[in-house]
Amino acid sequence: MTSVINVNLPEQSYEIAITSLRDATRTLSDANASSSLDQLGQQMANLKLGKKVLLVSNPTIFKHYGERAITSLKSAGFEVASCTLPPGERYKNLNSIQKLYDVALENRLERSATMVALGGGVVGDMTGFAAATWLRGINVVQVPTTLLAMVDSAIGGKTGVNHPHGKNLIGAFHQPRLVLIDPDVLKTLPIREFRAGMAEVIKYGVIWDAELFAQLEASKRLDQLRYVKPELINTILTRSCQAKADVVSKDEKEGGLRAILNYGHTIGHAVESLTGYRLVNHGEAVAIGMVAAGQIAVELGMWQKEDTERQNALIQKTGLPTQLPSGVDIEAIIEALQLDKKVKAGKVRFVLPTEIGVVTVTDEVPSDIIRQVLRGM
Repeated sequence: MTSVINVNLPEQSYEIAITSLRDATRTLSDANASSSLDQLGQQMANLKLGKKVLLVSNPTIFKHYGERAITSLKSAGFEVASCTLPPGERYKNLNSIQKLYDVALENRLERSATMVALGGGVVGDMTGFAAATWLRGINVVQVPTTLLAMVDSAIGGKTGVNHPHGKNLIGAFHQPRLVLIDPDVLKTLPIREFRAGMAEVIKYGVIWDAELFAQLEASKRLDQLRYVKPELINTILTRSCQAKADVVSKDEKEGGLRAILNYGHTIGHAVESLTGYRLVNHGEAVAIGMVAAGQIAVELGMWQKEDTERQNALIQKTGLPTQLPSGVDIEAIIEALQLDKKVKAGKVRFVLPTEIGVVTVTDEVPSDIIRQVLRGM
């Protein structure tokens, strides 16, 4: 069964195609059984894209799924080249983009060509940025293989790379032609990466979807895929993707509403940057950022203490951190916040909750409150 969610935009609307997770009791060796990943070529052929394709992945993901994706693309008549990039946020930089440009040049990628991102958020962001800037913009298709990418980064057209002094400071908006989500690939996802994705899922519950939040609360365990019922995984994917699609459709380039998707990311990005993208992953940083943002909202009298406790309990249920990493300097975080992309007129904008399912954006957060909250973490 496939769910289709439309991202409706003025210039280029597209579909998010999500297949249902099959029985979670299947073994990892069954991961090579036929699934929607094998329909990638036909799905792209239906969009009448040019024949040249550059498949971008990392070595681990390519080992699991690269040949299946290439076989599907070739069977649909595409000419396929591939490029693998090192895994990890610290490689999300302009050096990696240069490698993509070199492979694109070697294979004479024309304006009708397509880059296909097969991987998590790092692969998706870099592939999207390379596609946005190669020949001033070619097609990109997102095939996310992590929970975090499925529910968040593969959707909405935000692409980019990191600068040594900040996350995603270099980038462009470039919408995909298709997002193809096959949850069966989650069966080869490391536990830590599954938990990272759950941070973004919890985010949607807090900012947009109180019913999703309640369903997560009702689940006994959320820290590993095998403990989460397939029905809930399907709900997580469809409701999270629908939330992202709804927000992006209303505000494609973050002129207003879309800023709420940054809940937990303001302090989270600072923590990632200050730890060199090595100590905590993106989802872990967002979890820490949500805990901080929730407490800031409580200190400002915007949110009830009981609600922040519910949020933090849910974060802990996923096995995500709720404390700052040891050794991170609080003043360095305050300074790093000034480099955040959401700074406007020198003021840091925070997304803060007012109730489960509702948030607001404000730049009226005193630095002393931020320090107080961080010291308590």
